[in-house]
Amino acid sequence: MKVFNDAAEISAAAGTTLGSSEWLTITQDRIDLFADATGDRQWIHVDSERAAEGPFGTTIAHGYLTLSLLPFLGAQVFAFAGNVARVNYGLNTVRFITPVRVGSKVRNTVDLVSVEEIEKGQRATLRHTVEIRGEERPACVAETVSLLMEGGAL
Repeated sequence: MKVFNDAAEISAAAGTTLGSSEWLTITQDRIDLFADATGDRQWIHVDSERAAEGPFGTTIAHGYLTLSLLPFLGAQVFAFAGNVARVNYGLNTVRFITPVRVGSKVRNTVDLVSVEEIEKGQRATLRHTVEIRGEERPACVAETVSLLMEGGAL
């Protein structure tokens, strides 16, 4: 795991790959809990019998479930130490490329694309590539933007 202790270390890492998380198995229980939390209970996610006859041969994770795993998986790759408040600023792009079938293992590889100095700290752009073990193409590629503020002042 890469731990950044100050703004200078963060800036110096711009343009580098920070690393990859551990593999995480996507279970039907996780998919069902996400469906319950979001109200998205489409059969391709929650009906194993019907999904077996569907386009993917089994249930698949919601794209937004995959996206929602970025903080958990990213925390295995990097951390901002010290008195830095990290606030989600938004997403530049998100693409769901390959469906994540139930039972698949995924991991997140994180690149620190750029770091900009702003009035109250830094704006960091990170590219997250969620891979599926055994698949050629990733599940998701998302570019997130975070505001990093010393002392937490907005």
